[in-house]
Amino acid sequence: MSDSLINDGIVDAVALAQALIRCPSVTPMDAGALDVLQGVLEGLGFTCRRLPFDDDGAERVDNLYARLGREAPHFCYAGHTDVVPVGAREQWSVDPFEGAIRDGVLYGRGAADMKGAIACFVAALSAYLKDHDGQVPGSVSLLITGDEEGVAINGTRKVLDWLKSQGEVIDACLVGEPTNPDALGDMIKIGRRGSLNARITVHGTGGHVAYPHLADNPVPRMVEILRLLTSRVLDEGTEHFQPSNLEITSVDVGNDATNVIPAKVTARLNIRFNDRHTGEDLVRWIRETCESVGGRFDLETHISGEPFLTPPGLLSGLVAGAVERVTGRSPALSTSGGTSDARFIKDACPVVEFGLVGKTMHKVDERVALADLETLTRIYREILDGFFVSRDVT
Repeated sequence: MSDSLINDGIVDAVALAQALIRCPSVTPMDAGALDVLQGVLEGLGFTCRRLPFDDDGAERVDNLYARLGREAPHFCYAGHTDVVPVGAREQWSVDPFEGAIRDGVLYGRGAADMKGAIACFVAALSAYLKDHDGQVPGSVSLLITGDEEGVAINGTRKVLDWLKSQGEVIDACLVGEPTNPDALGDMIKIGRRGSLNARITVHGTGGHVAYPHLADNPVPRMVEILRLLTSRVLDEGTEHFQPSNLEITSVDVGNDATNVIPAKVTARLNIRFNDRHTGEDLVRWIRETCESVGGRFDLETHISGEPFLTPPGLLSGLVAGAVERVTGRSPALSTSGGTSDARFIKDACPVVEFGLVGKTMHKVDERVALADLETLTRIYREILDGFFVSRDVT
């Protein structure tokens, strides 16, 4: 397979993207995607390490770390080959794992998020290596996980722990998430808001609605807790971050009867928060709010990431300059959107994100224009040229 994807030393981005899409790697299953990528990278001279982890009670995840060169500076490209489920398969106009091309557009789960971008980086890298006799003046690596769309326990952060134990030092990292809202060149991500999930269960005593004095209805207390939580304006945003927002995602009493007072009620909520807060502070606030209403309650929380920012500087300037030269657009430097594995990488080195257009990611008929694959390959090549010329983006 790898031989057919490398022609005269050059990797074709479209062919590699198709090969990756044809691996139905619904998280956390790999389905051969990392085998495809490893074969190509080894064909380009990379040393590859497969790093499977199955710790912390989570499912086993396979990861790939590939490096060429041993000297500084070290540029890393990070991404994921796992994808979300296809959803309503009958609504797709093509087989979601066929890698079909229609009218200059590549269709398939992962086309935009983010198998297409990985293919573009490998294609750009192959062109760079061909022009430089298979060498880089430093090191380049790829950190590819199969756990970004899942619980993110046995993926990137475990690989980073392993790299640290091996004495590996990364100087700068580019994550290939689909950062562009509408057109290639719209946006570079230089940080992300944090994310906190909470589950509140308020307990009472069930009973007959005609005899409320013999019961204790927990619903009014939950309503008051949610009113207090949603009525607070967390902040107005900061220089680089949108305002924090709390969203109630579920309220459930599990009560199908019309004449029964429920014994408990559960609510779920998510807070996306900027650098005015920490996850721990927000958990404390939620707990204090529940306590202020009174009654018995349980609170379960999970902080999936704290807010982080790579301040505008040399790394974002390197990427923005490459985007402008290739597309003519001046990309916005943004921290909008959901979480990504950059939340783990930021502890190791400066990190920014730039990839394809994200309009169809996670949707039926996920797709990317072939022209965008060509353009992103050119942008990634410009980034590599710029990094190894400057040799300092930290």
